[in-house]
Amino acid sequence: APGGGASLRLCSTRVAQEGINKPVIDRIIRVDHAGEYGANRIYAGQMAVLGRSSVGPVIQQMWNQEKDHLKKFSELMVAYRVRPTVLLPFWNVAGFVLGAGSALLGRKGAMACTVAVEESISEHYNNQIRTLIEEDPEKYKELLQVIKQFRDDEQEHHDIGLEHDAEAAPAYSVLKTAIQLGCKAAIFLSERI
Repeated sequence: APGGGASLRLCSTRVAQEGINKPVIDRIIRVDHAGEYGANRIYAGQMAVLGRSSVGPVIQQMWNQEKDHLKKFSELMVAYRVRPTVLLPFWNVAGFVLGAGSALLGRKGAMACTVAVEESISEHYNNQIRTLIEEDPEKYKELLQVIKQFRDDEQEHHDIGLEHDAEAAPAYSVLKTAIQLGCKAAIFLSERI
């Protein structure tokens, strides 16, 4: 410390832990952080392939929102003292591969991936909203507002994907089903480990 005095500590915003259902909140914040991290990696993969195409700006716009979502959940992890999932290194690679792989099918493939993922995430966020309302809507008011806003953003991304011909992707229904099964598995695992 300068001059031998006490060391300076940066203050961090912490949420009072009394009265909250810590296991539920930990699970929600952990999985949402992992999901937003994975979404960032998917869009990074799509941009690596399609960034210079006509759909690049659309993907970039959605990615920018996902970056904001990840930043907020990173802050909430600190505030609520939640550890991240140990699967982040796996989601790093898997997300990028999914994004790049779907983009290699072209614009429609990338948009089919977006529709599948964002539909799964919107449903997941709706389940969390129901859980928090059942717990105590007033106690979890701030977290509910965040999740509702992000759910609306994800629904918007879903709709953008449909507007950009996602359903015309090769083997759309098979691709969508496979991606959504992967999302369900990722959610299940990231909530727990």
